[in-house]
Amino acid sequence: MSDYGHDLVFGSFVTPSAGDPDRTVGVAVLAEQVGLDLVTFQDHPYQPAFLDTWTLLSFVAARTSRVRLAANVTNLPLRPPAVLARSVASLDLLSDGRVSLGLGAGAFWDAIEAMGGRRLTPGQGVRALEEAIEVIRQFWDAETRGGVRVDGEFYRVVGAKRGPAPAHAVPIWLGAYKPRMLQLTGRRADGWLPTLGYLQPGDLAKGNAIIDDAAQQAGRSPQDVRRLLNIAGEFSAVGRGPLNGPAEQWAEELAELALEEGVGTFILASDDPDDLRRFAGEVAPAVRELVAAERDRGAAAQSAPAPGSTPAAERTPEPEPEPEPAAAAPVRASRATVTGGAFAVVPTADDGVRRSERRVWDESTRPTGPAPDPERTYTPQEQATGAHLVQIHDGLRAELAQIHDLIEQVAAGEIDAGAARSHINTMTMRQNRWTLGVYCESYCRIVTTHHTIEDQSFFPRLRARDPRLGPVVDRLEQEHHVIHDVLEGVDRALVAYVGSPDGLAELRAAVDLLTDALLSHLSYEERELVEPLARLGIA
Repeated sequence: MSDYGHDLVFGSFVTPSAGDPDRTVGVAVLAEQVGLDLVTFQDHPYQPAFLDTWTLLSFVAARTSRVRLAANVTNLPLRPPAVLARSVASLDLLSDGRVSLGLGAGAFWDAIEAMGGRRLTPGQGVRALEEAIEVIRQFWDAETRGGVRVDGEFYRVVGAKRGPAPAHAVPIWLGAYKPRMLQLTGRRADGWLPTLGYLQPGDLAKGNAIIDDAAQQAGRSPQDVRRLLNIAGEFSAVGRGPLNGPAEQWAEELAELALEEGVGTFILASDDPDDLRRFAGEVAPAVRELVAAERDRGAAAQSAPAPGSTPAAERTPEPEPEPEPAAAAPVRASRATVTGGAFAVVPTADDGVRRSERRVWDESTRPTGPAPDPERTYTPQEQATGAHLVQIHDGLRAELAQIHDLIEQVAAGEIDAGAARSHINTMTMRQNRWTLGVYCESYCRIVTTHHTIEDQSFFPRLRARDPRLGPVVDRLEQEHHVIHDVLEGVDRALVAYVGSPDGLAELRAAVDLLTDALLSHLSYEERELVEPLARLGIA
């Protein structure tokens, strides 16, 4: 088992097609809109059907504001490393630190030679790549005195001025499969980026072992090397094979790759907008939740005292382990430092702001649970459970804010299509509406899944372990049904909006009502449950 503990990253691998440049850029921009972390493009400069990758990356960087960007992977034989170093640093500065550098030793040598590149043997390719990494890193090291000097077998730089330094420490990821490339990855690179379709069973474990050993021999930690993976598959109603089935199956398989093979970044090769939406809105949150739950269990097991190390009278009884559900919502860093002692997890307060004139329930009738024991102390693991609920809810709140932002963008586009296109790239207004619609649809599915998990697994355990929480749990379940009805209202408003240019007001009203209901509900749930979760030991 090789879980390196890296934060999970989800990205897209978009074909840099020159046949329809607007669509190529639009798919990349959509990846940011649906919530992916990374957009990558293959780099084959000899392919006339493709846009030049570095030109495309620069254009997409100007049309986005958050998503990270990389070539997957850069064709080094046709990209001189001294020039490449300055290209990467420049784009990183222009994009506020959003660039990563994927590098490959080269392939398709006939095409490379036809473009004026030098044909290399596999061994030469590895040596040339290592020299290139040295050249690139010296150019980026602008603080060191003196020029860049590399007198190599393939690359020779004799005193060129250093800089510019990139905006952040740009990671270098290597596309590697054979032992010498894997050893180079462990010695010098920041990430390993293979494609799952090119690997045989057991290759990930073997590759990890080679990288780990090389890293340790070079005085590095294996955790210094992120493990990335290009993947491809098909979403379908029933499972038909690996990465061919419903989103739940994808999530389980990717979580296993994260926990067993150490993969920290999953990059989906697809130009299908619906695939990107499902990958970002359904698969990624569920994978994060599954991995977080397993890591929490591992941390709790490691911190548990050895048998006999603490008298039984001094230990808080631990509940019997139970299966943990996977909540399909993004998990972010807790806003509070979770330590032992008094309960320190702060529920999110309801600010009382309401956008809609409608009220879907009477908040004054909400029951409250038992008051916490002021003398009780809580372990870090117990406190982390309550904090985790706040993290899940923070993800839902952030997504809700993005929905409002999208609506305002589209509203601006109704008035001035040029202004809308400056943010949503080259999509038409019809496509703008479609993008907003699938985003809202995906968000509604996340909320529904989260509530279903609570109703079927989470709440029954709370009710069973402390019957005093029964009225609170009953009310929360009732509110879930109300929110479901509100979500259906959003769906109806979306249909009306797509079909009529006059539907924006109805859509705004529906989302405002959802905002009021959901934010109020999340605050109430946190107020009543973060302490019982810690006290009752329910993860």
